[in-house]
Amino acid sequence: MNPASFALRKRTVMVVMTIMLIAAGFLSYQKLGRLENPDFTIKTALVVTQYPGASPTEVEEEVTDPIEVAIQSMSQLKEVYSTSMEGVSIVYVDVRDTYTSTELPQIWDELRKKIGDMQGQLPPGAGPSIVNDDFGDVYGVFFALTGGDYSYAELKEYAEDLKTELLHCDDVAKIAFWGLQQEVIYVEFDRARITELGLSPEQIAGTMQAQNVVQPSGKVEIDGNYMRITPTGDLASEQVISDLFVGGGDELVRLGDIATVRRGYYDPKRQIMNFNGAPAIGIGISTVAGGNVVTMGESIKVKLAELEQTRPEGMELNSIYYQSEMVTSAVNGFVLNLIEAVVIVVVLLMFFMGWQSGLLIGAVLLLNISGTLLGMQIMDIDLQKISLGALILALGMLVDNAIVVADGILIRVERGESREDAAQDVVRDTQWPLLGATFVSILAFTAIGFAPGNIGEFCRSLFDVMAMSLLISWVLAVTITPLFCVWFLKIPDTHGEDPYDKPMFRRYRKLLHLAIHHRFITVATTVVLLVAAMAGFKKVPQAFFPGSPTPYFYINYWRPAGTHIDRTAEDLEKIDAYVRSLEGVKQTSSFAGEGTLRFMLSYNYETADPSYGMLLIETEDYHGISDLVKEIDAYLKKNFPKAEPYCSTIPNGPPLAFYVEARFFGPDKQVLEELGRQAVEIMRAEPTAKDARLDWRQPVQVLRPEFSETQARRVGVTRADLAQSLQLNFNGMVSGLYREGNEMIPIMMRPPESERSTVDNFDDVQVWSSGNRAFVPIRQVVTEIESEWEWPYVMRRDRLNTITARCNPVYGLPDTLRLKIAEQIEGLELPPGYRFEWAGEFEESAEAQAPLAATFPICLLGMFVITIWLFNSVRRPLIIFMCVPLSIIGVTAALLLTGMPFGFMSILGFLGLSGMLIKNAVVLIDEIELQLRRDVEPYKAVLDSSVSRMRPVIMAAGTTILGMAPLLADALYSGMAVTIMGGLFAATFLTLIIVPVVYTLVYRIKVDKTHL
Repeated sequence: MNPASFALRKRTVMVVMTIMLIAAGFLSYQKLGRLENPDFTIKTALVVTQYPGASPTEVEEEVTDPIEVAIQSMSQLKEVYSTSMEGVSIVYVDVRDTYTSTELPQIWDELRKKIGDMQGQLPPGAGPSIVNDDFGDVYGVFFALTGGDYSYAELKEYAEDLKTELLHCDDVAKIAFWGLQQEVIYVEFDRARITELGLSPEQIAGTMQAQNVVQPSGKVEIDGNYMRITPTGDLASEQVISDLFVGGGDELVRLGDIATVRRGYYDPKRQIMNFNGAPAIGIGISTVAGGNVVTMGESIKVKLAELEQTRPEGMELNSIYYQSEMVTSAVNGFVLNLIEAVVIVVVLLMFFMGWQSGLLIGAVLLLNISGTLLGMQIMDIDLQKISLGALILALGMLVDNAIVVADGILIRVERGESREDAAQDVVRDTQWPLLGATFVSILAFTAIGFAPGNIGEFCRSLFDVMAMSLLISWVLAVTITPLFCVWFLKIPDTHGEDPYDKPMFRRYRKLLHLAIHHRFITVATTVVLLVAAMAGFKKVPQAFFPGSPTPYFYINYWRPAGTHIDRTAEDLEKIDAYVRSLEGVKQTSSFAGEGTLRFMLSYNYETADPSYGMLLIETEDYHGISDLVKEIDAYLKKNFPKAEPYCSTIPNGPPLAFYVEARFFGPDKQVLEELGRQAVEIMRAEPTAKDARLDWRQPVQVLRPEFSETQARRVGVTRADLAQSLQLNFNGMVSGLYREGNEMIPIMMRPPESERSTVDNFDDVQVWSSGNRAFVPIRQVVTEIESEWEWPYVMRRDRLNTITARCNPVYGLPDTLRLKIAEQIEGLELPPGYRFEWAGEFEESAEAQAPLAATFPICLLGMFVITIWLFNSVRRPLIIFMCVPLSIIGVTAALLLTGMPFGFMSILGFLGLSGMLIKNAVVLIDEIELQLRRDVEPYKAVLDSSVSRMRPVIMAAGTTILGMAPLLADALYSGMAVTIMGGLFAATFLTLIIVPVVYTLVYRIKVDKTHL
C-alpha cells in the first residue's frame, strides 16, 4: 500500500486529523507534568541498630556482622556495606539494578522479615533494628522557620500547625522536620544530698514512673450511668514533679528540696540548624508518587497566603529550596531552546530549499512535535531536561524523512511529472528505506532505553521521546508531507533544464569523480585521518556527568572526629558570617550534627556525626560559584587548619561526596590503615589534588576507668552499677515521661552542671551499690583512669573490611587527577588477601557504561540485520557501517578544540550519531540501487545518486548540527552537542565521498569520464 495515495484520496480526513493532532498536542503540553530532572529510584535501604555503650569494634562484631549475614541471603542483593560506630550500626542495602521501583516494596518487606528473624542473635541491649526504606524520599519544598524571640518549642508548635494545614495541599505526600530540639524536664539533684539521704536513682525514678503511669482504674454504675474512675495525682506540671515525695517510711523528702526541676532541651543537641545566622527549624515537603511538583508548589503558595494572618508576629517562613520554581525556570529555559532550535531548522531549510519548501517542512516538524507531546502525555513522560533535550536532539532527525520526500517530489516535478504522480512515486520508492533507516536511528538509542540502574532510569525518557518522535516523523513524511507538497509546494520554472546542473552540484560531481579516480589515495588518506583521530582521542579528557547550573553549592565541614556538636556549630557560625559577607551570596543555611533532608535527588546525605556540619549556600548567579569556592577554600584553610572542610557543587547526575577514591579491602585493620595512609600521602603530594583524607577519619580518645572486680565484689557493686552511675553523673538518665497534649516529654535525672561538666569531678562520683543498697565512692571500685585511642568508624563492604583514601581535583576533571596518581597508588605492594579498586566517579562511570557496552552490540546487530533486509545483501550493509568510525575524526577534533570532556552524555551522543550516519548512508546506497534497477550505467548511477542525495544529506546534517546549537550553553548537554555536531559535520562530508568511493571499489566499477 502507498500511504501517499491514501492521503491524497482522503484529503478531508487528513486535514481533520491534522487539526486534531495540533489541538491534542497543545492540550497535552498544558497537562504534562514538569520536573527539573527525571525521577530515578534510589534502590537503597538503611538498617539502623542502636547498641548503647558499645565500641565501634563491638558494634561491628556483635551487631553489624550478623545483620549482614542475614541480608546476604537475599537474592535481590547487589551490595551490602556498613558503618559501625560508637553505639550504632548502619547497614546500607543496595538492590540490583534490574529491579524496578514497583518491585521495591516487596523487596523491602522481605528485608524487614530477614532483619526481624535475626533479632534474637543480637546481644542484650542492642536493637531493635529499624529498616528505613524512605532513604531516597525527596523533599522538594524546603523551608526554614525562624523567630528571634521565640523558643524552639514555640517554633515547633507553629510548625505542627503548618503541617496539619499543608498536608491538605494538592500532591503533598508527607512533611518532615529537621533541627527540632527535644524538650526535657530536668531533675538536677545535689549529689551530696541524695548520698546523705541514701536515696537511690531507682527510688526516685520509680516514684516518678509510678505517679505518671496510665492504667485502668475501673468503672462503676451510678443511677444507670456506667462511669469511668480516674484518680488525680498525675504529673500535670513541673511544680507537681517538684512536690513529689520520695523515699520510704518516715524518711520521705520532697523532691523539690533535694533537686531543681526545670524545663529545657536535650543536651547535647543532636541537630542544630541556622538560616542566615538565626536559629531555625527545617520543614521539608515531599510530592506524592506521580504528582506534579509545580502543582504542589502553587497549591502550597496559595495555602500559605491564606494562613498568613495566623502566623505569629516575628516568625518568618523562609524558602531554602523551592523545586517548583526551579522546575518552572528549567522547563521554560528548555522550551525556549526548543523554539530557538525549531526556528534555526526552519530558516536553514528555507535557505536551502526556498521559503515555501522550508515553511512546508517546518509545518510538518511542528505537527511532529505536537504528536510527540501527545505521546508523552499517554506514556506519562514529564517535561524535564532529558525529555526536552531529546526533542531538541531529534529536531534535525525529524525533518530527515520529510526532506527526502519533499526534495524527491521537487526534483520530479521540475522534470515534468505531475504533483500527484511525483508524490506517489517518491513515497513508493522511499517509504521502506526510510522506515528501515528510522528504525536504525531508533536502535542507536535503544541501549540507553533498556539499560538498568539509576543512569538508565535517569536517561530513559531520552530513548522514549526519540523513538516516538522518529516513528511519528516517518508517518508524517509518507502522508502529510506529500499532501502538503501537492497543495503548497511552489515549483520553480527551470525551462526543462536539469535541476542538478547548478554550480554546487557540478563541483561536487567533479570532486567525487576525482576521489573515485584516485580511490586508493582517498581511502588511504581517510584511514590516516582515522588513525590520527583515534590517537588524539586518548588526549580527550574523560568525565562522568557535568555540574548543574543550579545556583547552590555546599561547604561540607568536618572537625576532628569526636568533637562536641556545640564546637562544630560555633565554627559553622563563623564560616556562615564570612560567607554571607561575600558578594554574590543570596542566603545561607547551616546544619550541624548530620546531613539535612534530601531536598533534591542529587543531594549526598551524611550520617549523624557531631563533628560534621554543612553550609548550603544560594548564590545570585551560578556562574560565580567557582570564584566563591576559591575564596572560601582559602579562608577555611587559613582559619580552620585542623578541620577537614571541602566545597562541592550540585551534580547533574548521581551524588558523589568525593570524585577520586582509592579503596582497599583486607582482613587486618592495621594493614588497611597503613595502605590507606600511603594512598593519602600520594594524593597530598599531588599539586592538583585537594581534600585528601581517609573515610575512617582520625582516631578518637576514649577514657577507660579500670574496674577492680575484687574491690567491687566487697562493696556489692557490679560493672552495670558503675556504668549506670557514670551515665547518670555525666549525661543523665531518663527516669520517666511527662505527658503534655500529644507530646511525651522525657524526665531526665542528672547532677547540676558544676558537678558534671568536666572529668575533674570524676573522683566525686558516688556509685550506687545494688548489692548493699548504699552509695560508695567511685575510687573504691575504680583503681585508675587510662585513655586509649580507637578508630571512630569501622567500614565494611560485602562483609570485608575496607578503607578508602579520597580526594577532589583543585581544577580540571576528576579522571585527569586519577590518572596522575594511578601509577603510584596501583603500585603499592598489597599483602596476600588484600585487594584494591578505584571508587568515586570512576566506579560510577564504569557501572553506568557497563549496561551500554552489553546492550549496544545487540542494537548494532539489529541495525545490521535491518540494512541486510533493506538491500538483501551483506556487502552493502558493510559499506554503510564503515561510515560509523569516520565520525571519530570529527568527534575528536571538536572535543579537543572546545576542551569538552567525553562524558556519559557524550557517549549517548556518539551512539545516536552512529544511527544518523547509517541513515544517511542507507539513503545514498538505496538511491544507487534504484538507479541500477533502472538500467543506468553503474558509474553514472553512482555519480547521479550521490549528486541527487547530496542536498538531502547535507540539509539533514545541517539541521541536526545547527538545531543542537542552543544545547551548547547547557551544562548537561554541551558535551553531547559538541560530540554530535563535530562527528556529524566531518562524517557527513566524508560519507558523501567515501561511501561512493568504497562502493566502486567493492563492486569494481570502472571510472568513466563521459558521465561527468
